[in-house]
Amino acid sequence: MIPGDTAWLITATALVLFMTLPGLALFYGGLVRAENLLSVLMQCFTIASLVTVLWLAAGYSLTFSGDGAWIGDLSKVFLIGVPRDALSGTIPESVFFMFQMTFAIITPALIVGAFVERMRFGSVMLFVALWVLVVYVPVAHWIWGGG
Repeated sequence: MIPGDTAWLITATALVLFMTLPGLALFYGGLVRAENLLSVLMQCFTIASLVTVLWLAAGYSLTFSGDGAWIGDLSKVFLIGVPRDALSGTIPESVFFMFQMTFAIITPALIVGAFVERMRFGSVMLFVALWVLVVYVPVAHWIWGGG
């Protein structure tokens, strides 16, 4: 473990999260009518919450475990079986988990700009959940997860 690598990745994780909350939320909030500002802010916040739970429950495991050509396996669901001192390269796996999670959060949050003021809140959350699990996770596995 190299301390500089870990410190930089924690910093980068915070920066990417700040791009989503409050950055992207306020940016999209400035593009909508005043009566929809709260809706856009809430969509971005809830997307961050929903994707965090999905990433912990299955996304990380399906992306970064296993060697399937299309998708990984469920050996790291809820990070069960990942030791506290496990490394991913030169950084702790828990830090790598958080770093990758921020990108899983910001990717569907960017999509919100395409349908802001056009979709109901529940529909947005259903779309995000399906999109993360059906599109983001397999593509991330193909590119970074070894698929």
